[in-house]
Amino acid sequence: MNTTSRTIVKTVAGQATSDGAGVRLNRVIGTAALPDLDPFLMLDEFRSDDAGDYIAGFPDHPHRGFETVTYMLAGRMRHGDNQGNTGLLRPGSVQWMTAGRGIVHSEMPEQEDGLMWGFQLWVNLPARDKMCAPAYQDIDPERVPQVSPAEGVTIRVLAGRAGGVAGPVAAPATDPLYLDIGLAQGAAHVQAVPQGHNGFVYVFEGKARVGGTVLPRGTLGVLGPGDSIEAVAEDGPARLILVAGRPLGEPVVKYGPFVMNTEGEIHQAIADYQAGRF
Repeated sequence: MNTTSRTIVKTVAGQATSDGAGVRLNRVIGTAALPDLDPFLMLDEFRSDDAGDYIAGFPDHPHRGFETVTYMLAGRMRHGDNQGNTGLLRPGSVQWMTAGRGIVHSEMPEQEDGLMWGFQLWVNLPARDKMCAPAYQDIDPERVPQVSPAEGVTIRVLAGRAGGVAGPVAAPATDPLYLDIGLAQGAAHVQAVPQGHNGFVYVFEGKARVGGTVLPRGTLGVLGPGDSIEAVAEDGPARLILVAGRPLGEPVVKYGPFVMNTEGEIHQAIADYQAGRF
């Protein structure tokens, strides 16, 4: 069977911004350079060992119409919502939250010093699912399988499949692939990526050559068509996330924390939130 290796068709450097109550972060998807990548709406990397950059956290705020995915690399974040759910995100843990028809939640640091590091990804929901009941997949680090398919290659499988194992996240609407790939110096890995999925890689340690393009730390590469990628560590060890999902091909209307298909649905979301119906 012929396979087609994906190349990088666009590179994007993150944009420094702040969100929540003043948390400093690097926005990589959701900027003028890359407004979205269907079905992905936003990608933020937060990374600081200065408590002043993160201690105020993300107090109560609403969401409707999409999913938020938080992946912690270092530090601890306490989650709570208006449905009475609480949880603690710690290094290596994943939270895949389906906001659906609406939820009000907070994410607050549970530490006063030290490194706080991780990602938040927003994944769109199809029109048929936007008003579904809110749901959580809180996944402890121990539940995320790690495989080593080749010398010098380690992969944490959050969603999708790699190295013969499946990740713990279930998200049928977009059938996502979400991998944390670590490469020792000079190590190479070829990873299957579902044909037709939109995808990207983001290098967060070192430097990696993906699809023939060298990506330094803090750079996102948008993947072209194909059914696999090759990643090679350059000039030392490297670490990156590989994320792909089935595109929805539907109209997207965004207003802050609400993502719907029409302006009318956005107005309804605002009215529902103001009336306390979340």
